[in-house]
Amino acid sequence: MKRGLKNIWFSFPVQLLVLHFKYNLLLTVIWLLIGSFITGKVAPMYGIKYLFWTPEYLGVVDFWSFFFLGVGFASFTMTWNLTTYMLSAHHFPFLASLARPFTKFCINNFILPFFYIGMILFYHIRFEIQEQQFSYESTFYNIFGFLFGLISTVLLLIAYFIYTNKNIFAFTDEEVENLPPNRMRSVGPGRGFSIHEIRSERKGRKVEYYLTESFVPRRVRSVSHYSIKVLQRVFKQNHSNALAVQMTSLFVLVALGLLIEHPMFRIPAGTSIFLLFGIAITLIGAIIYWFHRWSLTVFVALFVVLNFMTKQGWFNHENKAYGLDYSSERPAYEYANLERIFSEKAKEKDIGNTIQILERWKQKTGEQKPKMLLLGVSGGGLKATTWTMQVLRVADSLSNGKLMQQTALMSGASGGMMGMAYFRDLYYRNHLGESIDLYKKSHINDVSRDLLNSVAFTIVTNDIFIPKGKFNISDKAYTKDRGYIFEQQFNENTHRRLDRKLADYAEAEKNADIPLMFLTPYIINDARRLIISTQPVSYMTAPPNASNAVDIDAIDFQRFFAKQQADSLRFLSALRMNATYPYVLPNVTLPTSPDIEVMDAGYRDNFGYESIARFVSVFRDWIQENTSGVVVLSIRVVKRGSREIETTDHDGIFKSMLDPLGIAGKIIQLQDYEHDMYISLMEQLLGKNKFEVIPFLYEPTTRNEEASMTFHLTPKEKEDILSAITAPANSKSLARFQELFNEKE
Repeated sequence: MKRGLKNIWFSFPVQLLVLHFKYNLLLTVIWLLIGSFITGKVAPMYGIKYLFWTPEYLGVVDFWSFFFLGVGFASFTMTWNLTTYMLSAHHFPFLASLARPFTKFCINNFILPFFYIGMILFYHIRFEIQEQQFSYESTFYNIFGFLFGLISTVLLLIAYFIYTNKNIFAFTDEEVENLPPNRMRSVGPGRGFSIHEIRSERKGRKVEYYLTESFVPRRVRSVSHYSIKVLQRVFKQNHSNALAVQMTSLFVLVALGLLIEHPMFRIPAGTSIFLLFGIAITLIGAIIYWFHRWSLTVFVALFVVLNFMTKQGWFNHENKAYGLDYSSERPAYEYANLERIFSEKAKEKDIGNTIQILERWKQKTGEQKPKMLLLGVSGGGLKATTWTMQVLRVADSLSNGKLMQQTALMSGASGGMMGMAYFRDLYYRNHLGESIDLYKKSHINDVSRDLLNSVAFTIVTNDIFIPKGKFNISDKAYTKDRGYIFEQQFNENTHRRLDRKLADYAEAEKNADIPLMFLTPYIINDARRLIISTQPVSYMTAPPNASNAVDIDAIDFQRFFAKQQADSLRFLSALRMNATYPYVLPNVTLPTSPDIEVMDAGYRDNFGYESIARFVSVFRDWIQENTSGVVVLSIRVVKRGSREIETTDHDGIFKSMLDPLGIAGKIIQLQDYEHDMYISLMEQLLGKNKFEVIPFLYEPTTRNEEASMTFHLTPKEKEDILSAITAPANSKSLARFQELFNEKE
């Protein structure tokens, strides 16, 4: 028994695994990170695990989506093998004496890859059994697609190495003698072990058995009697071939970046993640190989140099708001200029313009004192998009089509506004005479289609290599990146219905044919909001009716960027600016002096309450005189924070150090407190009998966990979101909503 355990311990696969954790820990951490993605231990709310459990290609989960996932995993695994071979082969000098040394290295380096293959298949099969998403036949084909993609890719690369690599017996005396003397110094990374040490096996790791291509154990042979030059030649030629394959992989990725326009080249997001980590392993391995003990210094130096270069504008790509003119003179982003543009005179003019819109809105309701509906929606990726569409279509159908007619303003963040904008556009087209059934489920299917695959693919193949392609809107040129591809994919998913300029909705809003809509991205530079509307709304730039001087805390997009052709802003870009997930989508740089950047509206007003409260405050007198009250429909997918108080007793030094930073993670809970204040304010302004909030909250129904907050949803998640409308609390809200119209009828 002891002999058997000893043989296992000193087997090549086990010693390789031990070596990885001892010498290649940084590379091994990448495996651990991928494992945390697959199991859902990291960022479970974003649903990254589903990218590996049920990958999508061209909108479906099938053989080909799993085939590409297998190709991605194989590429990552072979990159891992190539890199660790360059870094670790010198620890195992017996490899030089074997036929097809790299092939045998890959076979014996199987423990981590096989474990992860089993993990991916296990979670996929378990998911299918629990969710009952596919038949057993479909599940079998999915598994076969993954294995076929994996095996075919591995065999292709192995065949290349078999063809190009030679073992120790294949070199002629002439080849050995022609080996340059300066390549005799070492075969390890940087100033690693000398070839004399490798030959004498003093520095090698003890290995007694290795696995052949047939997975048969075989005892290793000593190489101490072989020529030093021949050993050197064997190791160096494998390193050169490994580098060639890695460079080819990078070239292929760059080439794919030029094809981002074509849907068939937008591979599954899980595949893109594997490719991205493969690039990381290649770069880390190259630095360790060439600089060895200086690698940490080189990593730090590269970071400093890269930071300096981007600060100087070199290789620094800025994403822009498509449709805006960046070539004209830019407005000064300074407080004095803000005060000049958003003057009291401008505010009074804009208030007058909006009151005219409200008068038309009142007239079109056909009531002397109508209820004013104000819609506030939360962010939350496609979960929020889908839930918003579901609530709107059900509520509108129950009110006999009066929901949109009674609505004066829509506002909110991120995914919720994407759903709101699409429903409003469908309503508008119907108003113009197009034959559109607002309540068809197919519209929800459109907005809930995957967006993440295209974005992830573009990050890996285009953005990290500096975006290359260009496109034009009118006479203005912009760069293609993940922001562009996000808009294109959403445009394709929604049949190009939202492919409009901001100005295309201006007349309809002015005539009250459709509700006003405020998109409110967060300005990173100073925490102000950018109020994007088709109408000038400078009255939204500061708290109204203040007896003391107050700061301007928001920017009216129309007035501030009038000379940059604000009306020409692509509406899809406005939606993206309002839904800019950090890192997933690029921050948008606006044409100001100095530049400002904007990102997701949810950082300041994730539910639309701040916009609604300010609107009500500004038009309080008109609302009191012309309406029977205000009803706020609050559509959200984010539950209120727990009322349980977290203890800080016995936290330990590390948690205590991080506690001050933890407040950033409670941003939603902070906003809930602020929104309670806004509700109280509006109730005081209008009176209890003239103000009401009707909440619609998505909570999981048939699932044990709620749907992911990301740009990718599984079919089962979509079903769960749709069925949440029948939850007791939401049924109660629908009943109350119906009462409002029954009272009037």
